Amino acid sequence: MDKIYLNGMEFWGYHGLFPEENKLGQRFYVDLELELDLKPAAQKDDMDQSINYGEIYEVTKTVVEGEAAKLVETIAEQLAQQLLQSFSLLEACRVKVTKPDPPIPGHYKSVAIDIYRSRRDD
Repeated sequence: MDKIYLNGMEFWGYHGLFPEENKLGQRFYVDLELELDLKPAAQKDDMDQSINYGEIYEVTKTVVEGEAAKLVETIAEQLAQQLLQSFSLLEACRVKVTKPDPPIPGHYKSVAIDIYRSRRDD
C-alpha cells in the first residue's frame, strides 16, 4: 500500500489528567502515516484520486485543538476514526501523538502514543 506522511504538525491543546493541563494547555505534535492507493492519482495527475494534505491538517487541528480529553490515547483514537470517516480513499492510518512536556517527574524528551487503525478494524 502506498503512503502519505504528514510529520511534525504542532498544535496547542488542553488534554491531560491534571487541572493545570486543562487550564493552561500545552504543545502536542502529531505525525500521520496514511495508507491508500496513489497509483490512480499519479497516473492521471488528479487530486481527486488522492487526499488533500491541507484537509488532513485541518481535521487534525480540529481534533487536537478541540474538546479536552484526559488521555492522549483518546486523542489518537478520535483522530484515527475521524480520518477514516472523512476520507473515503483512506484504507488505514498510523497516528502518533507526542506530548513533549508532560507534568510528570523524570528526565526524558517526550511521551507519545502510536496507534494503527484500518477499515478492516471495524
